[in-house]
Amino acid sequence: MSRAIGVVTVARSDYGHLTPLLQALHAAPDVELLVYIAGSHLAARFGRTASLVEDDGWDIAARVDMDIDDDAPGAIAAATGRGVTGFAREFARRAPDILVVLGDRYEMLSAAVAALPFALPVAHLHGGEVTEGAIDEQIRHAITKLAHLHFPAAEPYAERVRQLGEEAWRVHCCGAPGLDRLQAQATMSREALAERLELGLGHPTMLVTFHPETLAAADVPRQVGELAAALEGLPGDLVITAPGADTAHRAVTTALQALAVRRPATRLVAALGDETYCSLLQVADVMVGNSSSAIIEAPTFGLPAVNVGDRQRGRLRAANVIDVGHDRAAIGAAIRRALDPGFRKSLAGLVNPYGDGHAAPRIARVLQEVELGPRLVRKRFVDAPR
Repeated sequence: MSRAIGVVTVARSDYGHLTPLLQALHAAPDVELLVYIAGSHLAARFGRTASLVEDDGWDIAARVDMDIDDDAPGAIAAATGRGVTGFAREFARRAPDILVVLGDRYEMLSAAVAALPFALPVAHLHGGEVTEGAIDEQIRHAITKLAHLHFPAAEPYAERVRQLGEEAWRVHCCGAPGLDRLQAQATMSREALAERLELGLGHPTMLVTFHPETLAAADVPRQVGELAAALEGLPGDLVITAPGADTAHRAVTTALQALAVRRPATRLVAALGDETYCSLLQVADVMVGNSSSAIIEAPTFGLPAVNVGDRQRGRLRAANVIDVGHDRAAIGAAIRRALDPGFRKSLAGLVNPYGDGHAAPRIARVLQEVELGPRLVRKRFVDAPR
């Protein structure tokens, strides 16, 4: 019997992780795939990355405009409310049989909250993780309690989801679906990539992404200032991706724009697209910043990563990650350590703790085969043994 499976994408960051699952569901028999676009995908100043989704030809069920027009806390809260209203309107018009959300964004929380009164089963990817420096921490665990199926990316995260009272049969540890695309995605040569970015991409090439620590928003200008000062004093080519639609993101963007103006061989890009980004993961010498990509994707390439600050504190990590605080001298020293040939050599044969790159078919199979009905919707809290 056919079932409609809805998938929510709210930003360029989650779309790359969702693409392999979208492909697996599209190829599955008796599945109608519905894609919901929301959040910063629809905002001009974030590059209107909805075009990345539309250009791939997916059936767009709805576009939920959350009107993300500011980075103040009140604006983020108001955008979350508009998201709940927008998703509710779409689910009232037509609800899928299962709704898939990923991660820890407030835009994803809007979709999960809106699904609740409709008794619409929610499947949550990347639950159970810990990011102590951002409001994402609370959002992720809130979505876990709103969700009916869980697809954590590693066994320690699966155990944490069960610790939150979720029944074991609901928890399926399949790995991170975003890793699937790293095997399938065609990548460009260094020369073609350099031409596209209009940058030499000599050695070293550094890929930089820095997002606000939303639990320390007042300190974000200082934090990004220290990072910019460290990068300005280092040789090499910089490719910087713009931050997401978080509280205090404007301070980050302003500082990185100024760095790109001052420093030669620096390119700041609003949205790279998957082909360009995956190609950069292959050719870069180091990742710098606080992106989850350094934790989840970089190990697949044995790519050294300098993780700055607390945004990713608590996440399972491989030996490629060097943690450092918000101090320009310490950041510079960590980058130099990451660029040392001996450190890169030590990562040979590194095993990615987030899976083997075959997560999407496993997740799709569960979504296809799980029994719909009261057992799925009616949740029971499993108490820990006393």
